[in-house]
Amino acid sequence: MTHRALKQIIPALETSDGAGVKIKRSLGQRQSIRMDPFLMLDEFGSDQPQDYIAGFPAHPHRGFETVTYMIEGHMLHEDHLGNRGNLRNGGVQWMTAGRGIVHSEMPQQESGLMRGFQLWLNLPAAEKMKPAGYRDIQPEDIPAFSQGGATVKLIAGEMTLSGGQVSGAVTGGSTDAIYADIHLEPGSQLSLPVPASHNAMLYLYEGDAELITGDERTRLQASAASVLDDGDELMLEGSTQPARVLLIAGKPIGEPIVQYGPFVMNTREEIEQTLRDYQSGHLTA
Repeated sequence: MTHRALKQIIPALETSDGAGVKIKRSLGQRQSIRMDPFLMLDEFGSDQPQDYIAGFPAHPHRGFETVTYMIEGHMLHEDHLGNRGNLRNGGVQWMTAGRGIVHSEMPQQESGLMRGFQLWLNLPAAEKMKPAGYRDIQPEDIPAFSQGGATVKLIAGEMTLSGGQVSGAVTGGSTDAIYADIHLEPGSQLSLPVPASHNAMLYLYEGDAELITGDERTRLQASAASVLDDGDELMLEGSTQPARVLLIAGKPIGEPIVQYGPFVMNTREEIEQTLRDYQSGHLTA
């Protein structure tokens, strides 16, 4: 086993999206800052309604998938396919834009905390024009596994924990994505296998934790994408207070990326066709 070390830190930058929702963006803050196959990672979190109340009115996508993980709050998803899903505490919405989708995500609360993440996962060229799809994943359908003083909530992927193979709520796909929310008690250690074929990163969003590589300890930076080096295992240790860390990993696609706002294709010509399709009302046809 080769433990993964820290390769790069990408601090999240404060910005806004949708109709003025305040977010912190790490991956995707510029088009050159990505981790194949992931295009973007946004963290949102505020108890001030003016930071989120305007939400994300109807808008289009093509060529990738979005994964929205609601830690606390209530948002309603609606799309042109007729899907309607309530995203609540601990739930996930996995949306495949494919050839095209038009959707909205609007807050269903006027006060209190809204906190969570949205991840953009690229699709290979062969899948960019497949039919759009949507999956609503309830908190009780996301398996959680404990090991020592650590708990792993496995949203997507498969891994070996405590000597057994475990599967997340979503498995498979061409990038074989792994998406886990890790909870660490102070002083607890957790060793997780991560396939050597995958690019991987950690994102500390609460408390303190360290990445252990041999005799080296690296304190994770909060609200930053901590991109990991090559290896097939990672080791984390909780520090002085309970910590929550996202693990995000996937097989790189290795194809050209041309992005224009909410459209992600492989060539400029495909983007131009996408814009024509959208303007003519044929994006989702």
